[in-house]
Amino acid sequence: MDSEKGYGWVVLASILLVVAGIFNVIWGIAALSKSELLISRLLFANLTFWGVVWLIIGIVEVCAGFAVLAKAQWARVFGIVMAAVSMIGAFFYIWAFPGWSILIIALDVLVIYGLAEYGGIDTGIISE
Repeated sequence: MDSEKGYGWVVLASILLVVAGIFNVIWGIAALSKSELLISRLLFANLTFWGVVWLIIGIVEVCAGFAVLAKAQWARVFGIVMAAVSMIGAFFYIWAFPGWSILIIALDVLVIYGLAEYGGIDTGIISE
């Protein structure tokens, strides 16, 4: 057990990054295979474009999640960035899959909170 303050939040955030990454990989594969489960009421482009985008985002999120678990400081900042990218991306298909989009956005908020509040990131902007 690690006694570091907020360690549980950091572990939760890293696990959520890995899980979100796996979901995004599955989403990307489904879009590339033109699955009938997906509707093509997307903001722009087609399912092939979004399949590639979500496949890449998913792979990067999984890598970032494991790097956060390994306590790499750069991974915590990168995890925040990837969660923000995922959150913004969820807005592009919110009217096609509103429930899924809201769930992804909520999980990304938890990731950003966990890594920003307890990730030990010293930006030097605010000193206490």
